[in-house]
Amino acid sequence: MTSPASFPAWKALLTHHQTMKNSHIRDLFEQDSDRFKRFSLQLDDILFDYSKHRITEETMTLLFALAKASELTGWTEKMFGGERINSAENRAVLHTALRNRSSKPVYVDGNDVMPEIRQTLDKMRNFTQHLHNREYQGFTGEPLTNIVNIGIGGSDLGPAMVTRALTPYRIQGIQPYFVSNIDDSHIMEALKQVRPETTLFIVASKTFTTQETMTNAHTARRWLVNAFGNESAVARHFVAVSTNTSATAEFGIHPDNIFSFRDWVGGRYSLWSAIGLSIAISIGMDAFEELLDGAFSVDCHFRDTPYENNIPVIMAMLGIWYANFFGAETHAILPYSQYLDRFAAYLQQADMESNGKRTDRDGIIINGYTTGPVIWGEPGTNGQHAFYQLIHQGTRLIPADFLAPLHSHHDIGDHHRILLSHCLAQSEALMKGKSLNEVVTDMKHSGYSETQTQQIAPHKVFPGNRSSSTFLFSKLNPRTLGRLIALYEHKIFVQGIIWGINSFDQWGVELGKQLAGKIFNELVDAKPINTHDPSTNGLINYCKRSKDTTI
Repeated sequence: MTSPASFPAWKALLTHHQTMKNSHIRDLFEQDSDRFKRFSLQLDDILFDYSKHRITEETMTLLFALAKASELTGWTEKMFGGERINSAENRAVLHTALRNRSSKPVYVDGNDVMPEIRQTLDKMRNFTQHLHNREYQGFTGEPLTNIVNIGIGGSDLGPAMVTRALTPYRIQGIQPYFVSNIDDSHIMEALKQVRPETTLFIVASKTFTTQETMTNAHTARRWLVNAFGNESAVARHFVAVSTNTSATAEFGIHPDNIFSFRDWVGGRYSLWSAIGLSIAISIGMDAFEELLDGAFSVDCHFRDTPYENNIPVIMAMLGIWYANFFGAETHAILPYSQYLDRFAAYLQQADMESNGKRTDRDGIIINGYTTGPVIWGEPGTNGQHAFYQLIHQGTRLIPADFLAPLHSHHDIGDHHRILLSHCLAQSEALMKGKSLNEVVTDMKHSGYSETQTQQIAPHKVFPGNRSSSTFLFSKLNPRTLGRLIALYEHKIFVQGIIWGINSFDQWGVELGKQLAGKIFNELVDAKPINTHDPSTNGLINYCKRSKDTTI
């Protein structure tokens, strides 16, 4: 494929960067009183403000030209049309079909996949209703009120994040737990919180062979069987989200309790599928389908809206601008909502597993430009008392996204007004900064001596010119959350297209798994080994010597 760095639009952006690199966003606002209006968009209840970026209309025109040169529209249609754009695995990429709320068919290899998707949604609805109505009961006849989702990666991060974010919409009497880590502390701490008689386990693994998931699942199975003294209890207390029916049957799961999904659903894009069963049980199927509705509205927006007003395209191209022309290496996600405390972690996988690639779609090593950024963040205002120092006064450029609801689910005093004021103030402070003259003036008015001013003033200077986008929305509800997730999904897709990479495979996770399998067998006995590099040999042998030592 042709390197994007060879496109005329890329070269024009390099030239344009030379004129923009020393510009200050504060000055751009002074030059254009309509800048906020010019660089903000509304989608349903979401306001997207991108005016606090080091951009002009020329910048955006050149970025859109790059998107056009990369044939973004064509690739978008290929994805929505069910073509096998995941070339490395020869698969379609159709998480969008899972939330297709229209009556239009979606074809893969000439077959409409929508009847199967609707059938799965119906099965999820039937199961969750029986559970909520206490018609589905455990081995002893008690209703199942504790839900333990056992998965890892996309089978955990998406459901865990959404369930946490939509806590106010939880079905009364249902308590979800999520277990992912192979560290036995994770499964054991969850089991301490629940009773066998009232616990339903969801084993989320497409192949039913994922080492971490299946190890935790078998531990949960032993715990349950030991409690009841009867293997048949498994059929009442376990369900599976998997395509491996023989393995699930061997585990003891009833065929009626197996929920499947197709290979065109990538793990990190799977919360919209049966992987979202834990979400549906936690908040109810009506709310789960509202989540789908929100994502579908963004799918329509992304597919049908010109680049100039297309929020995911603009998000993506701003990221390209900073990563490839300003050298930004990271991107901060800063939600001002405690319910979104897992949102940054979710986006870490969605973005970094998708676009953390070193070869293009043809397998050629990328040279001359960088790909995916490091995604990180925490909720405000906690982050303000942790890492904002570096964003404000550090030597690195860190673009950031602020996200905040206008209305809280609780109305307690001034809590939410304080929260919102901090969100808006931080984006303003990052943009405006505070000059040395402003600092000196303030210090003199505050009674500092000349000596104190000279000593302290340089430390109080904020350079500003730190770029950020702000997303304001009415309230964090299922539809809005669906929209937010889909906006970022499509942003990731767009950036992958610009960089010429396959955003839908993840071979980078395989090597560590293979080596772990070898080391696992080597840790069985105390015999020293020398089959690895000196460091790894030393660490393995230290573990062997220390196996029976209490530290």
